[in-house]
Amino acid sequence: MLNIRTRSELIKYCLDNQVEILNFHYCGWDGRLKTLNFVVRDKEHLTNILEAGERVDGSSLFPYVEAGQSDLYVMPRYRTAFRNPFEEVPTVDVLCSFFNRDGKPFEGSPEYVLHKAHEAFKAATGLEMQTMGELEYYVISEDDGMYHIADQKGYHESAPFNKFADLRVEAIRYITEAGGMVKYAHSEVGNFRQEGKIFEQNEIEFLPVDIEEAAEQLIVAKWIMRQLAWRYGVTLTFAPKITVGKAGSGMHVHCKFTRNGRSVMVENGDITDVVRKAIAGFMDAGTSLPAFGNPHPLSFMRLVPNQEAPTSLCWSYSNRSALVRVPLGWTSRIDMAAACNPGETPIDRDFSEKATFEWRASDAMANTYLLMAALCCAARHGFEMPDALAVAEKTYVGLGVDIHDSANENLKNSLEQLPASCSEAAAELDRDRRIYTAGGVFPDALVDYLIRCLKSFTHKDVNVVDNLHVA
Repeated sequence: MLNIRTRSELIKYCLDNQVEILNFHYCGWDGRLKTLNFVVRDKEHLTNILEAGERVDGSSLFPYVEAGQSDLYVMPRYRTAFRNPFEEVPTVDVLCSFFNRDGKPFEGSPEYVLHKAHEAFKAATGLEMQTMGELEYYVISEDDGMYHIADQKGYHESAPFNKFADLRVEAIRYITEAGGMVKYAHSEVGNFRQEGKIFEQNEIEFLPVDIEEAAEQLIVAKWIMRQLAWRYGVTLTFAPKITVGKAGSGMHVHCKFTRNGRSVMVENGDITDVVRKAIAGFMDAGTSLPAFGNPHPLSFMRLVPNQEAPTSLCWSYSNRSALVRVPLGWTSRIDMAAACNPGETPIDRDFSEKATFEWRASDAMANTYLLMAALCCAARHGFEMPDALAVAEKTYVGLGVDIHDSANENLKNSLEQLPASCSEAAAELDRDRRIYTAGGVFPDALVDYLIRCLKSFTHKDVNVVDNLHVA
């Protein structure tokens, strides 16, 4: 990212660096980046583009917009500008927002829905919400016959056993240059060979940032990763399931709350009631959240009971079988760095700023803006529930309790389950719609269209191979 805040700064950068092409980017209903290209002729032309924006056909981007009133404006947000790493000529890309003919934000834009959700959350709680995503994906290539590893044993492998570490590292470098706050990247469990090809799972994880920025860095990251795969001549897919019996790919979302820039997640070595209330909101809205986070039949091929992906509405500490996990949070205050480096003097340092909790059901089929908006609405709902702490207590399962273990069948049967199909998710969304439409966050037209989309899918119509590029 160029660390630009004003139009004059962006104009100066483009002129000083002989930028020849300016690209506007924005997301439609499908959640993928769209592009509008401009040639930068001179300062006057560039200024006009950045001041006035441009018109686009809203009905081609959003299926709930009628063709008879489809014109929308796209306006660049200067702070999002970044240097395009793929173009031979100097090129700057910038993300845009949608406005209607009256010059007001377009209510049905997923980007604006997320903004409304965050503003409503801040007004109701006095807190800010941060999130970060984990992008899991498969790279599919010809099997070179060298350095094979055991089936489903790819976790944190190094090259040459991990074949596409170079692609992964190049991706995080470009993502960082575009403004993404990358935490780390590594190979994942999924790794298998089939019909002369190797299927290799990897993951890129981000740091918690403002929820609106978190959504956009995931969207830009997916665009960068696909571009790189195209240039490497391989297939890269975010599809949640590519074959039965092998690890699926999720997009887990970690959540964090702050007040005046300070975390409110931990107190006296444990999570606060703020966290418990938000988790209660996730539990109460848990059956409808997959309408946003798992909006395709492939999603429900991953969310299968008794496999690794969670299906029971419960939460726990450090427990990957739970729908919401509170991961290790550096709460012991023991200086582990000094313990393994004898030359270091132990210090008492508070690492509680790193604490998060994780929603584990969603995948990258989701429109990232809508998923983040839905999670924000669910968190706000938790703060508004009078019995939130009781719900949190009721849905807690102990550390180390594997929900998928047959010995815990009675416990699993006592818990509410995620929907098992798109049509079930649609019904749950209709039942819970008030959680998302309250305060004017999600327009009814958008919710109605999503319900219709979900109901139109059937499992029997899905060919897994043909859907590798849909996410």
